[in-house]
Formats: sequence, C-alpha cells, structure tokens
Amino acid sequence: MKTLMLLRHAKSSWGDPQLPDHDRPLNARGRDAAARLSRHFARTAATPTLVLCSTAQRARETLERVAPGLDPPPPVRFEPGLYLAEPERMMELLRALPDEADPVLLIGHNPGIAALANQLVHGGERVMRAALALKYPTGALAVIETAATRWRDLGPGTLVEFTLPRDLPE
Repeated sequence: MKTLMLLRHAKSSWGDPQLPDHDRPLNARGRDAAARLSRHFARTAATPTLVLCSTAQRARETLERVAPGLDPPPPVRFEPGLYLAEPERMMELLRALPDEADPVLLIGHNPGIAALANQLVHGGERVMRAALALKYPTGALAVIETAATRWRDLGPGTLVEFTLPRDLPE
C-alpha cells in the first residue's frame, strides 16, 4: 500500500504587484497555517520518507515552516514541474518514484492539487470526501492510502485525512 500526502501551499501574499507569481511569499496567515501544520505532523507522527515540492517561493516557505514537525527530516526534491502542474504531470512524477519512498508528501498548487486529490479519492468517510470535493483551501492536507504496492501502479485510493489549518489548534 502506498500513502500519498497532498499539501496545498499555505496562503500567499499579493502585497507586491510587481513580484512574479512564482516569487510570491507567504503572508502572515500562511505562516501561521504552516506552523499549525508542522505541529499537526509532529502530533500524528506522520512523517513522509520523501517530499516533492514546487519551486515556487510560497511552496518552499510552506515546507520550511512544516519541516520542524517532520521527524526524522525527509529528503526533499524541489520539482520545477510542480509549479501550477496539472494532475497528469503530478501523476508522472509520482509514478516515477522509487518504491521504497512511502509515504510521500507532495506540496503544490491549485487547481491541479485539488483535481489530483479528487481524481485519486474513491473511498473514505463521506463527509470528508464531500469537503474535499467542495474546496481545497490553501494549507489543506489530504492523505490518501492506495492499494498500489509500486508507485508506477498508483491509482484510486481512500481518503484517510483531510485537514484544514483553521481546524488545528494554535
């Protein structure tokens, strides 16, 4: 069984209209959300063995602030192809992973990350699945367990967690 953790980057700043989209940092709410997620990872002891992260500044900062809750610290691959990636591109990257990497955390962007999650989720608690289908807000984390034993066979799975930073303690 392969476990995939899909994290949408935390809330970014639009404060500098001259800044290219790729270079936008987190805003204060995003920094707080990422810190909450870090504590959530530490409490649940859910540490990925590999992180795939978009090269966008907001994704990198999300990882930087989540990382203290990941113990032991996993290796990180910054993937330019994850920046605003479509689900098909994310699936290509995931299906090329070494099988010993499990679970894997992917940090990316909407609309692709929401589309990928909805494409992969075919089971799980009805209320949680409905929340995921309705909206995948910034900082949201979906954990999907699949029946695949090899990443190249990655397919539909069960949503076992859908966490929003606003629902986590400060």
